[in-house]
Amino acid sequence: MLILGIDPGTVAIGLGLIEYKNKKATLVAFDCLATKPEETTAERLNDLHQKLTKFIKKYKPEIITVEDLFFFKNTKTVIKVSQARGVILLAASQQKITVYEYTPLQIKQALTGYGRAEKKQVQHMVKAVLGLKEIPKPDDAADALAAAICCAHSLKQ
Repeated sequence: MLILGIDPGTVAIGLGLIEYKNKKATLVAFDCLATKPEETTAERLNDLHQKLTKFIKKYKPEIITVEDLFFFKNTKTVIKVSQARGVILLAASQQKITVYEYTPLQIKQALTGYGRAEKKQVQHMVKAVLGLKEIPKPDDAADALAAAICCAHSLKQ
């Protein structure tokens, strides 16, 4: 089973694709879809949609998991991240892929056993679970892989 984890952002979207088979997760690919600062919000969202759709068509994941919004102090940021999440959900729907959503708390809990774990702890667990030599960079990609692992561990297989 191929699971695509997505970390939505305002300027970039982290992608992390894993294969989950026999209760073991292995890395397939990861990426970060960035936009250009000079683009308007509409152009950025269109750009992200096109790049994400291309990635989905290339790898054909069976499940997409998206980090859900949990708490933001900055209203402006939450609105932009919500717009990116909308693009992600649209792309998944257009490709008829099931979507699961997990809060950052749930993802941290699944990977570290502690819902308030630090980012570095989660990144180290991503590295360990996937048997990697290094933590995936950028952070957006590592966060996306964490979401995919969380989803894999939540599935009844």
